[in-house]
Amino acid sequence: MTPITSSTRRLAAYVGVWLIGGCALAGVFVNAELAQWQPALVFALPMAVFLGFVAASAYYVCRSVVLTQRGGFQTVVVFGASSALAALLWALMCHGWNTFGASLLALAGAASPSGVTPSSAVLVAMPRTVAILLLLVAGGLYLISLLIHDIWLAADQLRAAQGREARSLLQARDAQVQMLRTQINPHFLFNSLNSISALTSQDAVAARAMTLELAAFFRQTLAVAEKECIALADEVALCEHFLAVEKIRFGHKLRTDITVSPAANAVLIPPMLLQPCLENAIKHGVRHLVGGGCVTLHAFVQEHWLYVAIENPVDPDAAPGIGTGTGLANIKKRLGTLYGERARMGWTRHPDRFALEIVLPMQFAP
Repeated sequence: MTPITSSTRRLAAYVGVWLIGGCALAGVFVNAELAQWQPALVFALPMAVFLGFVAASAYYVCRSVVLTQRGGFQTVVVFGASSALAALLWALMCHGWNTFGASLLALAGAASPSGVTPSSAVLVAMPRTVAILLLLVAGGLYLISLLIHDIWLAADQLRAAQGREARSLLQARDAQVQMLRTQINPHFLFNSLNSISALTSQDAVAARAMTLELAAFFRQTLAVAEKECIALADEVALCEHFLAVEKIRFGHKLRTDITVSPAANAVLIPPMLLQPCLENAIKHGVRHLVGGGCVTLHAFVQEHWLYVAIENPVDPDAAPGIGTGTGLANIKKRLGTLYGERARMGWTRHPDRFALEIVLPMQFAP
């Protein structure tokens, strides 16, 4: 079906436009003294509607020859030939209806056109010049219909291409996020298992407690694994289980200070966003200090943005650049994939401390 005939409302409006055109054509015949109003309307209205459906067939012509696969010469040939054939078809139909319609009027008892006997009556007197003019008008209207349908199909193809591109980008984004997740989660698991393994030979009770905290962490992780975003409060709860594991390992050497404003608790963030940052703070900061240190996490809301700041002490004498930086780089890529330029993540190494800041647009659960 064509775009016009696919909708009843659209089809009714289309036929109505052509009926108005038929009334205008009948008025031209009357003003030119080629017919009276009754036979002029009987001729013009059906022929106008018929021309409308002939013009609608231009959709199939444009669809059969794709715009991107035809050249200028082919377009001229196809459009010119189809317009000529459509005009010829309409002219033949007009000729036949001009005679047949007059016969129907005569049978109905209506007066035949003035000056014409019933046996040779026609609805509209059709001099050669008038017939040629109608032929040209029909061809021109069909050509306009071709151009309109060509633009319509081109726009439809463009929308379809944009839809495919959007779906492709969405699939690529989901694949990239999933890949980054699989790189982050095993990183934490391997370090945690190594911590438990090292502690088992020293303190079995502490190792058991660490195992329980690790199990609680993964239990909550599974609960949010399929979600794109979770509340900041839930993410902090996950981090507290992780920190509980690390505190058993490091003892009094590891201290934490977590401050989250009430307004920030309900803000949605990607799951497993902060835990790798805290792990990085311990692994590359507190662990290398003889006296340990305090890892701080502050989260607050300002205007329409969520600010998360994480700081940890570092050894002033340690060479910068320890580690591959894969963890933080993966988090930054993940945020860029999910938020684009709306998210910002940066870090700075000072002589005695390492500071990381994450800024995200505020989002809440519906």
